[in-house]
Amino acid sequence: MNHYITGATIKRLREAAGMTQVELAAKLCVSDKTISKWETAKGLPDITLIEPLANALKISVIELLSGDCVTNANRSCNMKRSKFYLCPICGNVIHTTGETVISCCGITLPALEAEEPDEHHALQVEYADGEYHVTVQHGMSKAHYISFIAYVTDASVEMVKLYPEGSAEARFFSRGRGDVYCCCNQHGLMRVRVQPGRIGR
Repeated sequence: MNHYITGATIKRLREAAGMTQVELAAKLCVSDKTISKWETAKGLPDITLIEPLANALKISVIELLSGDCVTNANRSCNMKRSKFYLCPICGNVIHTTGETVISCCGITLPALEAEEPDEHHALQVEYADGEYHVTVQHGMSKAHYISFIAYVTDASVEMVKLYPEGSAEARFFSRGRGDVYCCCNQHGLMRVRVQPGRIGR
């Protein structure tokens, strides 16, 4: 990981969980003096205690190490609240239906922020016979390419993973209006709104 837990984080999360140092120590089978040392930066938890500590504080290991506690308020799982994450090391694409903490290849990934396509990432969407045919006017070299194209509606998400030296295009069965995304490995996420008979931003 690119972070390690700090004493201030342990103290803040423990207090937020409504636990005393003694109560947290009992859950981890350590002394309350040990917890005090962690929280006053006079020591650090052994790596073997990270997962039990996260469990005791009722958060994920990633949240514990990053110091960020994420609460997903997306109770209805509306796909239009989708978030995409792209690992710059291995190219892994991860989709979620709300705020979360995602890690890949040892780094915490930020959610991609969608922008309107520019002249170098022109998204063309054609509707015919119940399908959207999506093409991106973009080269597909090994160094600079479109990583994926996705079609998101209120109730569904479909994604086509693309690879260098392939074609920057995809087809999707129309499920009504929604958003079409494409992701450039160097310039990030682009989006256009679509509905049968009408394509717009």
